[in-house]
Amino acid sequence: MGYLPLGAAFGILLVGSGLAWWWAPVFSVLIYAGSMEFLAISLVTGGVGLAQVALTTFFVNFRHVFYGLSFPLLTIRSTAGRLYGVHALTDEAYALLATRPHAQLTGTRVLATEVLCHVYWVTGSTTGALLGSRLGLQVEGMSFALTALFVVLTIDAFRASPDVPTLVVALGCAVLALVVAPGSMLVIALTAFVLVLLARFRGGGRA
Repeated sequence: MGYLPLGAAFGILLVGSGLAWWWAPVFSVLIYAGSMEFLAISLVTGGVGLAQVALTTFFVNFRHVFYGLSFPLLTIRSTAGRLYGVHALTDEAYALLATRPHAQLTGTRVLATEVLCHVYWVTGSTTGALLGSRLGLQVEGMSFALTALFVVLTIDAFRASPDVPTLVVALGCAVLALVVAPGSMLVIALTAFVLVLLARFRGGGRA
Protein backbone atom coordinates (compact mmCIF):
# COMPACT_ATOMS: atom_id res chain seq x y z
CA MET A 1 0.00 0.00 0.00
CA GLY A 2 2.99 2.28 0.49
CA TYR A 3 3.31 2.36 -3.28
CA LEU A 4 0.20 4.53 -3.53
CA PRO A 5 1.54 7.65 -1.75
CA LEU A 6 5.05 7.07 -3.11
CA GLY A 7 3.71 6.69 -6.65
CA ALA A 8 1.59 9.80 -6.17
CA ALA A 9 4.72 11.74 -5.16
CA PHE A 10 6.41 10.52 -8.33
CA GLY A 11 3.45 11.56 -10.49
CA ILE A 12 3.29 15.03 -8.95
CA LEU A 13 7.05 15.47 -9.39
CA LEU A 14 6.80 14.33 -13.02
CA VAL A 15 4.17 16.87 -14.06
CA GLY A 16 5.83 19.55 -11.95
CA SER A 17 8.97 18.99 -14.03
CA GLY A 18 7.11 19.88 -17.21
CA LEU A 19 6.13 16.46 -18.55
CA ALA A 20 2.58 15.55 -19.57
CA TRP A 21 0.59 13.48 -17.06
CA TRP A 22 0.40 10.43 -19.35
CA TRP A 23 4.15 9.95 -19.05
CA ALA A 24 3.50 8.71 -15.50
CA PRO A 25 1.81 5.43 -16.53
CA VAL A 26 4.28 5.04 -19.42
CA PHE A 27 7.26 5.32 -17.06
CA SER A 28 5.56 3.15 -14.46
CA VAL A 29 4.77 0.32 -16.88
CA LEU A 30 7.96 0.30 -18.93
CA ILE A 31 10.66 1.44 -16.49
CA TYR A 32 9.11 0.42 -13.15
CA ALA A 33 12.31 0.76 -11.18
CA GLY A 34 11.47 3.09 -8.31
CA SER A 35 14.62 5.13 -7.84
CA MET A 36 15.42 4.97 -11.55
CA GLU A 37 12.02 6.41 -12.39
CA PHE A 38 12.68 9.41 -10.17
CA LEU A 39 16.10 9.83 -11.76
CA ALA A 40 14.62 9.38 -15.24
CA ILE A 41 12.63 12.60 -14.79
CA SER A 42 15.78 14.69 -14.41
CA LEU A 43 17.59 12.72 -17.11
CA VAL A 44 14.78 13.22 -19.65
CA THR A 45 14.14 16.87 -18.85
CA GLY A 46 17.87 17.61 -18.71
CA GLY A 47 18.55 16.26 -22.19
CA VAL A 48 21.14 13.72 -20.98
CA GLY A 49 22.71 11.51 -23.66
CA LEU A 50 21.79 7.86 -24.04
CA ALA A 51 25.24 6.66 -22.95
CA GLN A 52 24.95 8.42 -19.59
CA VAL A 53 21.38 7.22 -19.17
CA ALA A 54 22.49 3.62 -19.79
CA LEU A 55 25.42 3.90 -17.40
CA THR A 56 23.31 5.47 -14.67
CA THR A 57 20.60 2.84 -15.07
CA PHE A 58 23.16 0.04 -14.93
CA PHE A 59 24.69 1.15 -11.65
CA VAL A 60 21.44 2.22 -9.99
CA ASN A 61 19.82 -1.15 -10.71
CA PHE A 62 22.91 -3.33 -10.38
CA ARG A 63 21.71 -4.42 -6.94
CA HIS A 64 19.10 -6.54 -8.73
CA VAL A 65 21.88 -8.93 -9.76
CA PHE A 66 22.29 -9.79 -6.08
CA TYR A 67 18.52 -9.92 -5.57
CA GLY A 68 18.26 -12.54 -8.28
CA LEU A 69 20.52 -14.92 -6.35
CA SER A 70 17.90 -15.49 -3.66
CA PHE A 71 14.63 -14.41 -5.28
CA PRO A 72 12.19 -17.35 -5.75
CA LEU A 73 11.89 -16.86 -9.51
CA LEU A 74 12.12 -20.58 -10.25
CA THR A 75 8.75 -21.15 -8.59
CA ILE A 76 7.22 -19.53 -11.68
CA ARG A 77 6.94 -22.19 -14.39
CA SER A 78 5.93 -20.25 -17.51
CA THR A 79 8.50 -18.38 -19.58
CA ALA A 80 6.29 -15.32 -19.89
CA GLY A 81 5.72 -15.34 -16.14
CA ARG A 82 9.43 -15.49 -15.43
CA LEU A 83 10.17 -12.66 -17.85
CA TYR A 84 7.59 -10.51 -16.08
CA GLY A 85 8.94 -11.66 -12.72
CA VAL A 86 12.36 -10.30 -13.68
CA HIS A 87 10.86 -7.03 -14.91
CA ALA A 88 8.76 -6.59 -11.78
CA LEU A 89 11.52 -7.41 -9.29
CA THR A 90 11.70 -4.36 -7.04
CA ASP A 91 13.13 -3.72 -3.60
CA GLU A 92 9.70 -4.04 -2.02
CA ALA A 93 8.77 -7.24 -3.88
CA TYR A 94 12.10 -8.72 -2.88
CA ALA A 95 11.58 -7.73 0.76
CA LEU A 96 8.13 -9.35 0.78
CA LEU A 97 9.08 -12.60 -0.95
CA ALA A 98 12.77 -13.44 -0.54
CA THR A 99 12.60 -13.39 3.25
CA ARG A 100 9.95 -16.12 3.35
CA PRO A 101 10.79 -19.84 3.27
CA HIS A 102 10.67 -20.92 -0.38
CA ALA A 103 8.61 -23.94 0.60
CA GLN A 104 5.74 -21.57 1.44
CA LEU A 105 5.85 -19.85 -1.96
CA THR A 106 4.22 -20.86 -5.22
CA GLY A 107 4.61 -19.35 -8.66
CA THR A 108 1.09 -17.98 -8.41
CA ARG A 109 1.83 -16.27 -5.10
CA VAL A 110 5.09 -14.75 -6.38
CA LEU A 111 3.46 -13.43 -9.54
CA ALA A 112 0.37 -12.18 -7.71
CA THR A 113 2.53 -10.24 -5.26
CA GLU A 114 4.54 -8.64 -8.05
CA VAL A 115 1.44 -7.82 -10.10
CA LEU A 116 -0.27 -6.20 -7.12
CA CYS A 117 2.83 -4.12 -6.35
CA HIS A 118 2.97 -3.02 -9.99
CA VAL A 119 -0.73 -2.14 -10.06
CA TYR A 120 -0.40 -0.11 -6.87
CA TRP A 121 2.55 1.78 -8.33
CA VAL A 122 0.85 2.55 -11.66
CA THR A 123 -2.32 3.60 -9.85
CA GLY A 124 -0.47 5.87 -7.44
CA SER A 125 1.74 7.49 -10.07
CA THR A 126 -1.11 8.09 -12.51
CA THR A 127 -3.35 9.52 -9.78
CA GLY A 128 -0.57 11.81 -8.59
CA ALA A 129 0.14 13.00 -12.13
CA LEU A 130 -3.52 13.77 -12.78
CA LEU A 131 -3.89 15.63 -9.50
CA GLY A 132 -0.65 17.50 -10.09
CA SER A 133 -1.69 18.58 -13.58
CA ARG A 134 -5.17 19.68 -12.53
CA LEU A 135 -4.45 21.24 -9.13
CA GLY A 136 -0.98 22.60 -9.76
CA LEU A 137 0.45 20.97 -6.63
CA GLN A 138 3.91 22.01 -5.43
CA VAL A 139 6.73 19.53 -6.10
CA GLU A 140 9.26 20.84 -3.61
CA GLY A 141 10.40 18.00 -1.39
CA MET A 142 8.49 15.30 -3.29
CA SER A 143 11.66 13.61 -4.52
CA PHE A 144 12.62 12.91 -0.90
CA ALA A 145 9.76 10.39 -0.66
CA LEU A 146 11.90 7.72 -2.29
CA THR A 147 14.83 8.48 0.00
CA ALA A 148 12.54 8.13 3.01
CA LEU A 149 11.34 4.75 1.72
CA PHE A 150 14.89 3.43 1.34
CA VAL A 151 15.77 4.66 4.82
CA VAL A 152 12.86 2.64 6.24
CA LEU A 153 13.85 -0.43 4.20
CA THR A 154 17.44 -0.13 5.40
CA ILE A 155 16.37 0.09 9.03
CA ASP A 156 14.11 -2.95 8.66
CA ALA A 157 16.83 -4.94 6.87
CA PHE A 158 19.39 -4.05 9.53
CA ARG A 159 17.03 -5.10 12.31
CA ALA A 160 16.42 -8.44 10.59
CA SER A 161 20.11 -9.06 9.85
CA PRO A 162 22.51 -6.65 11.59
CA ASP A 163 25.60 -6.12 9.44
CA VAL A 164 27.57 -3.15 10.72
CA PRO A 165 30.52 -3.43 8.26
CA THR A 166 28.26 -3.27 5.20
CA LEU A 167 26.36 -0.30 6.64
CA VAL A 168 29.62 1.53 7.38
CA VAL A 169 30.93 0.82 3.87
CA ALA A 170 27.71 2.14 2.30
CA LEU A 171 27.84 5.34 4.33
CA GLY A 172 31.54 5.75 3.55
CA CYS A 173 30.95 5.40 -0.19
CA ALA A 174 28.14 7.95 -0.03
CA VAL A 175 30.19 10.51 1.89
CA LEU A 176 33.22 10.02 -0.36
CA ALA A 177 31.14 10.47 -3.51
CA LEU A 178 29.47 13.55 -2.06
CA VAL A 179 32.88 15.11 -1.40
CA VAL A 180 34.49 14.09 -4.71
CA ALA A 181 31.65 14.79 -7.14
CA PRO A 182 28.38 16.12 -5.64
CA GLY A 183 26.75 16.33 -9.08
CA SER A 184 27.30 12.62 -9.77
CA MET A 185 27.13 11.46 -6.17
CA LEU A 186 24.66 8.61 -6.65
CA VAL A 187 26.42 6.93 -9.57
CA ILE A 188 29.86 7.17 -7.97
CA ALA A 189 28.61 5.98 -4.57
CA LEU A 190 26.79 2.99 -6.06
CA THR A 191 29.75 2.09 -8.25
CA ALA A 192 32.15 2.19 -5.30
CA PHE A 193 29.76 0.20 -3.12
CA VAL A 194 29.28 -2.49 -5.78
CA LEU A 195 33.05 -2.81 -6.22
CA VAL A 196 33.54 -3.21 -2.46
CA LEU A 197 30.78 -5.83 -2.28
CA LEU A 198 32.34 -7.77 -5.15
CA ALA A 199 35.75 -7.63 -3.47
CA ARG A 200 34.26 -8.89 -0.21
CA PHE A 201 32.37 -11.64 -1.99
CA ARG A 202 35.47 -12.84 -3.85
CA GLY A 203 37.44 -12.66 -0.62
CA GLY A 204 34.93 -14.90 1.13
CA GLY A 205 33.56 -12.13 3.35
CA ARG A 206 29.95 -11.45 4.13
CA ALA A 207 28.30 -9.38 1.35
